Amino acid sequence: MRVLVTGATGFVGWPLCQDLARRGWQVRAAVRNQARLPEGCEPCIVGDIGPGTDWTEALEGVDAVAHLAARVHVMRERAEDPLASFRRTNVEGTLRLARAAARAGVGRLVFLSSVKALADASPDGPLTDSSSPNPQDPYGISKYEAEAGLREIANQFHLGVVILRPPLVYGPGVKGNLRALLKLVDRRVPLPLGAVRNQRSLLGLGNLVDAIRLGLSHPAAPGGAFLLCDGDDLSTAELVRRLGAALGRRTALFPVPVSLLKLGAGCVGRAAEARRLLSSLTVDDRPIRQELEWKPPFTVDEGLAEMVAWFRAARL
Repeated sequence: MRVLVTGATGFVGWPLCQDLARRGWQVRAAVRNQARLPEGCEPCIVGDIGPGTDWTEALEGVDAVAHLAARVHVMRERAEDPLASFRRTNVEGTLRLARAAARAGVGRLVFLSSVKALADASPDGPLTDSSSPNPQDPYGISKYEAEAGLREIANQFHLGVVILRPPLVYGPGVKGNLRALLKLVDRRVPLPLGAVRNQRSLLGLGNLVDAIRLGLSHPAAPGGAFLLCDGDDLSTAELVRRLGAALGRRTALFPVPVSLLKLGAGCVGRAAEARRLLSSLTVDDRPIRQELEWKPPFTVDEGLAEMVAWFRAARL
């Protein structure tokens, strides 16, 4: 099978390309410009992904597409209209690719969406595939709109669409708040998280790669919109403890009321970061386990250990 992978040089794309090539798949990597790729991957330069991208060459002879490329969270947003910027890549770019894939006779497209297409938090229990979508930020809105557009295209053309909705993904190459947390734990910085009793679903990078490969190949996958997780939900405090154990560092957690943490974060303009750190966001992934017989190949601790090994080797 020949598969086109977008976002091939990214956090998820690189290990996916490695995995597929190692298993004997023919992998074509859609890249913005000349870039180093995993061994066995055929490059195809497509430039920026948006409403005008020409996918003709990239899709020639392709059986399936793994669409991972996206405009992701921006820590310091500079766009005058962030939602328009997210829509250009994540909605218009995705739907142009899907239409081109349908015209080219591609049989399947796996779309890497996000739990944020449904919600930012789950205070009343795990999100399910029947939860009413309520995206809260431009990124989540763009992913939700892309999902809706893909369903319309799937109904119009002979294109099997598979939607995957991961929560927080961790692993080698991780960025953002989790990388910052790794650094703090590694430096033995005392953290005021001892009173945090939230629950967060997580997904290891290896487990996500496995789920994408299943989405590309399982005959029952098309038409599904699957939530994913490792299956071991953790509080933020427990995540810090497990990171400390993997790093061989003693963690110092002291209790501060969550209400005070949120208040302090709001005063310094970090309310959004505090919500992600302190709120609960759990998912029910039984549909993919039951319908596709998916079982995550790695435990949380195995995934964290792999991330920590990368962190040490990179000397971040």
